Amino acid sequence: MRVLVVHNRYRVEGGEERSVELQAAALRSADVTHAVLERHSTAMSRPRAALGLLRGGIEDEDVRAATRELGADVVHFHNMLPAFGPRSLAAARRAGAAVVLHLHNLRLFCAIGIAARDGGPCFRCHHRSTLPGLLLNCRGSLPEAAVYAAALARHQPAVFATTDRFVVPSEYARGQSALLGVPGERIEVLPHYLPAQAFAARSRAGEGRYALIAARLAPEKGIDTAIRAATLADIPLRVAGDGPAADRLIELANIIGGHVDFLGRQDRAALERELAGAAMVVMPSRYHEFSPYSALEAMAAGVPVVASALGGLPELIGTARCVPPNDPHALAARMRSLWTDPARRAEDGDALLARASANHSADRYIERLLDLYRRVGSMRSTTAQ
Repeated sequence: MRVLVVHNRYRVEGGEERSVELQAAALRSADVTHAVLERHSTAMSRPRAALGLLRGGIEDEDVRAATRELGADVVHFHNMLPAFGPRSLAAARRAGAAVVLHLHNLRLFCAIGIAARDGGPCFRCHHRSTLPGLLLNCRGSLPEAAVYAAALARHQPAVFATTDRFVVPSEYARGQSALLGVPGERIEVLPHYLPAQAFAARSRAGEGRYALIAARLAPEKGIDTAIRAATLADIPLRVAGDGPAADRLIELANIIGGHVDFLGRQDRAALERELAGAAMVVMPSRYHEFSPYSALEAMAAGVPVVASALGGLPELIGTARCVPPNDPHALAARMRSLWTDPARRAEDGDALLARASANHSADRYIERLLDLYRRVGSMRSTTAQ
């Protein structure tokens, strides 16, 4: 088995980059011959990125060459825009490999990927209907919005024609992707995993001193709801991350007088230290996240998670730990019930730790991944004959 992993890194890096890194680590652990081919959006001018989108990719020859050089049985794509695109999927196919496309979001339909607008979920764009993204100027730039609307609609059939299997991290993601137009019979669920060292021996949340948010500071993350909830519950809140809503959130915290510390963007080691002192992690999202690493990392650390009942979060942490989105009073009540009962925090943290260990270990991930590769590789071999 030989695997080529392909990914276009984002200008602002996040969970997808984490997924690629962990996949490469899993392949090394399983002694699978592999290579990683990456391009960086930061190294690409916006005109060249637009060209890549409209052409359906500009790196297809590099993908073909890398596939042949490795002798890859499977080419596993993560984010393919704007550098790779469907031309690269086809190039991998022509070089004899099976093609797996990992869907971490809804970028096949949505110009901004997250399918959120105006403080809530938005599924106006679906199948090849991408005009709403242009009419609403979801990119914040009409030229960019026009490029995305045209490119996504134009190249979607080629994506479906050249992908053997689509991979998503949750059952919610499978269902929603199929509703919007991904061929449902070709979607498989591959939950995220964390390495063994990420799992705590036991929960220390009973000793926690604050509630924690670790997220990009953007409107769809609902952090303003968490600030209001923490103030209502009289719980210190620490916010790790940066983003376009930072100034507005700082102003809100100052106005309502909450005990909120803004930490800025933190590296992984710093986030682990923050988790070690947390009584709970709060995820008040306003949109349907597929399966966020921040929730999984809190679970593995034995920290209770309080989240919105949207997307893959109920599936990940359990519906009883979720509250309605945009409801600071419901969120405050859940936070307060944990804050005032250290024993309950520790018990809930241990339960989440056990849940993460059972469902998101490296061994389970490798078993599922290699089974997927064997099946798609066999399918391609049969087709070739």
